Amino acid sequence: MLSTIQSMFIDNLLLYQKLDMKKIFSNKELLLFHFFHDITKIFPQNIIIVKDIMFFFLDNQNYFEAKMKLPYLRKKFQHRRIVLVREENVLINLIYGFFPDPYIHKLRIERNIYSGKIEIIVGFLSYEERGIAVGCNGDYIKAVNEIFDTQIKFGEYQGFPVRIKCEVVKL
Repeated sequence: MLSTIQSMFIDNLLLYQKLDMKKIFSNKELLLFHFFHDITKIFPQNIIIVKDIMFFFLDNQNYFEAKMKLPYLRKKFQHRRIVLVREENVLINLIYGFFPDPYIHKLRIERNIYSGKIEIIVGFLSYEERGIAVGCNGDYIKAVNEIFDTQIKFGEYQGFPVRIKCEVVKL
């Protein structure tokens, strides 16, 4: 019984871990920064491009206002996927921010004792919601994991190995 309570406590410590996100802008991101501002009149906090997905990180107070302009932004960038994410500095909030459309039923943590990686399993109620979260050919979840690998630093830790996975929850 005590080990279960200890495990839950450690999982909660991990989920509420403070984050720092790297903010490095190339010329391409700077152009997108100004383009985004011209359309929405909102300055994004960060822009990260992973393959054909553009992530615009926004303050909480500006998120819904910018979301109203999302159809127009997607029309302008038909060949790229545009995702608006609320910039958060706590792990659990950032995970919810990466999946704004599908309903997240449950978060679970598993540890791989051989690789040392921590897997955060995001549970959805249907295969349709899981499909939205994973993306076509798994592109979206791969992009999210790449952001965690390259752009996010956990507190004082440098290489904190976290992988995000999606699954359908059995009720």
